[in-house]
Amino acid sequence: MATPALALDLYTSLEDETCDARIRAAKEKLKGRAVILGHHYQREEVYRHADLTGDSLKLARFASQVDAETIVFCGVHFMAEVADILSRPEQKVILPDLAAGCSMADMANLAKVETAWRELATVLEPDADITPITYINSAADLKAFCGRHGGIVCTSTNARGILEWAFKQRGKVLFFPDQHLGRWSGHKLGVPLDEMAVWDFNRSMGGLTKEQIRKAKILLWNGFCSVHQMFQPEHISNFKKKYPDAKVICHPECAFEVCLKSDYVGSTEFIQKTVHAAAPGSRWLVGTELNLVNRLHEEVKHKGINVHFMSPMVCMCSTMFRIDPQHFAWTLENLAEGNVVNQIKVPEPDASQARIALERMLSVKTV
Repeated sequence: MATPALALDLYTSLEDETCDARIRAAKEKLKGRAVILGHHYQREEVYRHADLTGDSLKLARFASQVDAETIVFCGVHFMAEVADILSRPEQKVILPDLAAGCSMADMANLAKVETAWRELATVLEPDADITPITYINSAADLKAFCGRHGGIVCTSTNARGILEWAFKQRGKVLFFPDQHLGRWSGHKLGVPLDEMAVWDFNRSMGGLTKEQIRKAKILLWNGFCSVHQMFQPEHISNFKKKYPDAKVICHPECAFEVCLKSDYVGSTEFIQKTVHAAAPGSRWLVGTELNLVNRLHEEVKHKGINVHFMSPMVCMCSTMFRIDPQHFAWTLENLAEGNVVNQIKVPEPDASQARIALERMLSVKTV
């Protein structure tokens, strides 16, 4: 029988070291009953306790495969929603801090996307002409929208392959919420820049003429990641002046000009694998979230690999950073006592419709 839930305010003043010990003890009590998934952007004090780690695609696959009765997701809200959608009905998903959201995901809501779909219907036949693709960094109801309209979900790992799939279904794509990932993926497929138009969701008809809409092969939602938006081409130029032989690697949520100047562009998982496999003595400028870059630096420095953060300013994902040792300890100790706090549950019919779009993604074979 569960005891009364432990109050969060009992944890907020605890030192990180105290929380660390209590997290370890709670994990021991929960062994076999709970699995902890950790995204690469998590702070080290939390990340070190994860049972399984990865980027959004890898964690989505884990969520659909794990057997534990409870999934504790150390990431952000949309990731926990994906875990709930893909896990079995009897499994529970917990997000240690409900304030861990995503500013990019917030840039595309269902009302705005449905308005765009209606406006596009004055020029085209959307359900015949356009495949909606939502980046996994989006709310469950947008994934459900894609499920209803023959669309699909993508991640930064598989976006190019998902675009290829989409163009086999219909001639055009509406890609939301991140314009940069959509533009780079389209570019890698050979879609000309003048056939990719930005849909400004704050303006009637996206701020586009009927001719621009008809010409566009990809309609890019005017959204972005506030962290990756910080990186600029001059950061690369300045670094190369100092270290001309260095390699540059960035995430495809970076601006198009940054991706063009980089030697490698790919997901967080790709960035990790590439830098880990680098030659001893090599030097890397990395354009992605600070926690991941700092962790990479620590993991490869013994090989003589030098890792540098691309921006001269600190820019971590503040919403990812919200999951701290205090919230984490509170979550696990409650769970060990039989109390489920901060459960994420996607309501029907959104869950079943979103599952269609997610399962389409997981079934597409991409390179």
